Amino acid sequence: MTVEKYDFSKEFKKIYISKQRPAPDPVAEEMKVRLQSHPPLGQVTRAEGGKLSLTAILEVPRARAQEPWEVALWLTVDGAEWREHALDRVEIDHQPQSLHPADASLSCTYFAGGLTFSNSIQFTLKLRGGQDQPWRWIRDEQGLNDGLVVAQTPAVLAGSLHDVIPDLSSAWKVKEHMSQAPQTKLWSLEADIANANGDASTFRDIDVGTPWGAYLRWFALVRLWAPWLAPRQGKDHLHLDQDAIMCSFLSPQGKTVTLLALSGVGNVLSTFRHTDRGGARNDGSSGEAIIILISQGNDFDHTVASVMYHARSIVSKIEHADSSWEADLRNFADQVKPEWKQNWYDGLGFCTWNGLGQGLTEQAVLDAVGTLAEHKVNVTSLIIDDNWQSIDYKGDGQFQYAWLEFEAEPKAFPNGLKSVVSRIRKEYPDIQHIAVWHALLGYWGGISPGGKIDQTYKTIEVIREDSKRRNLPLGGKMTVVAKEDVQRFYDDFYRFLTEAGVDGVKTDAQFMVDMWTSASARRDLIKTYLDAWTRASLRYFSVKAISCMSQFPQALFHSQLPQNRPPLLVRNSDDFFPEIPASHPWHVWANAHNSIFMQYLNVLPDWDMFQTVHDYSGFHAAARCVSGGPIYITDVPGKHNMELIHQMTGVTVRGKTIIFRPSVLGRSIYPYTGYDDDLLLKVGSFHGASQTGTGILGLFNISARPLLELIPLADFPGTSASSEYVVRAHNTGKVSKPMTPGSPGSLTPMSLDVRGYEILCAFPLTSFAGPKHKNGRTCTLGLIGKMTGCAAIVSSSVRQRGNGRVSVTTRLKALGVLGVYVSTLPRMTIDGDFMVTIQDKPVPRGRVSVSRRAECVLEVDVATAWDEMGLGGGRGDEVEVTVDFDA
Repeated sequence: MTVEKYDFSKEFKKIYISKQRPAPDPVAEEMKVRLQSHPPLGQVTRAEGGKLSLTAILEVPRARAQEPWEVALWLTVDGAEWREHALDRVEIDHQPQSLHPADASLSCTYFAGGLTFSNSIQFTLKLRGGQDQPWRWIRDEQGLNDGLVVAQTPAVLAGSLHDVIPDLSSAWKVKEHMSQAPQTKLWSLEADIANANGDASTFRDIDVGTPWGAYLRWFALVRLWAPWLAPRQGKDHLHLDQDAIMCSFLSPQGKTVTLLALSGVGNVLSTFRHTDRGGARNDGSSGEAIIILISQGNDFDHTVASVMYHARSIVSKIEHADSSWEADLRNFADQVKPEWKQNWYDGLGFCTWNGLGQGLTEQAVLDAVGTLAEHKVNVTSLIIDDNWQSIDYKGDGQFQYAWLEFEAEPKAFPNGLKSVVSRIRKEYPDIQHIAVWHALLGYWGGISPGGKIDQTYKTIEVIREDSKRRNLPLGGKMTVVAKEDVQRFYDDFYRFLTEAGVDGVKTDAQFMVDMWTSASARRDLIKTYLDAWTRASLRYFSVKAISCMSQFPQALFHSQLPQNRPPLLVRNSDDFFPEIPASHPWHVWANAHNSIFMQYLNVLPDWDMFQTVHDYSGFHAAARCVSGGPIYITDVPGKHNMELIHQMTGVTVRGKTIIFRPSVLGRSIYPYTGYDDDLLLKVGSFHGASQTGTGILGLFNISARPLLELIPLADFPGTSASSEYVVRAHNTGKVSKPMTPGSPGSLTPMSLDVRGYEILCAFPLTSFAGPKHKNGRTCTLGLIGKMTGCAAIVSSSVRQRGNGRVSVTTRLKALGVLGVYVSTLPRMTIDGDFMVTIQDKPVPRGRVSVSRRAECVLEVDVATAWDEMGLGGGRGDEVEVTVDFDA
């Protein structure tokens, strides 16, 4: 018998359809004229020293390229009257470098101008085909909002919190703290909340106030519904459709204040309500404190770090008070094997959920892994998702069904769980880890009354509230294991799984503990279940666990924030819904913004599985690669995009298939830009050491129409104004000329169609000079052809000997094609100037070539050369490549 699943898509489709954009203006579409600038229209940008250098890109049909096009700003400076400011044409030699092939039907012209100001500039753009033509307003034709530039002034921190929030309620007790983030000021607000009244929780709302009395933009992370976070943005009026856990505000002077509602301390759940009011719930039997943390500074990231670091210190003090818990965590951390992390975090995974559909059976699982092997899709981890358990099928659908016993469903898995796991391990040894799905409380509806589990452990009956955000049948009674037996229940269950050969879990529906109406049940069981699961998962599976539907405040702060344990994989957003087209851009958008908060937890954000044969497959793949999290697919067996899989993965010298995770998690770098602003989503990440590592920028068109933008080098995380870089585009393989952040030539034009994406990487350059080449530059590009091939670099160095010989040495974690940028390559020959070695042995000449897509890139086919040279494993899983040439 199989579970009849609830169709989530019917309910969630209502939300995603509302996120679709209106069709482009037919007049502008017919004219095929596009105009955008940097700083861009529709975005708030900060400029240092009150100086604005603006560059605009005008794209017109080639047949109209010779018309005397004019572009002008219509702007107000420091609140003065609106006026016109003409922009000058940019000569060809000084135009930004495109890394995408030119469209033969279109022509691009650049315009530029400079302005000075004290506080801010608000502007839009207009254009015309000559002085005899009327001006055309870009707001009317492309629907782009005004751009806003605010002066980036030196950090001036507020003297008191009342300087930041003038109308702060007197009900709050204010305390100043030492901030752990640079150039920020930190305070806490505390207010008493009374104890629960019998079994009814106590609620209290207190006004917080309006930052600076007025603000330009706001960003918030709200509880989309009980299990998930989602971003919200707005302008001068805070409007929350759901309770928020974090809110940030941008002042007219370019300053940011971030507010964090702290939960997981005691029995208080704190959020910012739908309005501007703060709110809290106390489930405790005694009075407790509501805690809000507030940080002010010039930089958004620093203010978020300030409140999160202080929240971490508060929670840490509570954690350290439990000495037995501390001892357990130290033991668990000591037992974590490096190869487990490598396989679980960095191996390609397969999940049965979307790929096998709802009728999961033993044979379906065996057929799926067999088909994967036949198609040479080498996965390291297998997740057997929902529908393997023994369920009672009583009640109104999936959310009422409850769990009977540990053993697998007898009709779908007639030979038991151990049998199917053993067969997989025997027949497909490349699958290192096999995990199974289960709900935190057992199943969606808890434990089945009268079943084996109910008879073995003490249980209680609790009441779930109906979902206010979703029309899901969640309400009513459910049976769960009682507090006294929760730890024994988890120990016994995970011992059963371990004996069956299972070595990982995906524990879902964790939010259910926050749906209970009873204050005593919440007080006794929320932390009990969270702690018992954490202990058991670490004890039996180490890092091989995924926490899912757990973005509710108590789990975020109590379980995921503490640093005294190995990092946990945590699902970072609502699900991947393959059948809802409008959900896909929103899915990536939500993940990118949720990671702003999640990056400070002790977790590895999991952006969910996806399918490689899908209209948005490349879009999702690129997002997963820049996320810094795991990658696992849920393909229908036999339907695989092998080229896309190869772009995400590589094979080590020991034959393992791995992904390339950047060392810094990916997150949105423009939090105040709204989903409907028709601007590219920019996801920033970084790989390697500070100053010498690679800045990564994932670009995604989340709009319903093509978008054109100018991307500044300064947007890449980790770039420095004192260094030179080259930028490489993954999709085209093109590489820019050397550039410096903030310089006139440091813009990259980027045009992306609907569903379009690109990954740009900024590589720092090392200079060399010698008798042949007076001013050369070089760097390692990592494995080209991989979406985040820079993350294949374990280490790299450039050394010039006294005789002028330059050595570029790169250690890689996988095989592939290595790219090395050498600015003087067009004036050199491979035979006359280069010597390439792998593990100190010469590489066959035929495996070294000049890139056909970038004339300054030397390519070394390490994978083919490795086989031809008969090299062994060498230094672990790493391979060392050295490129020598004369300067």
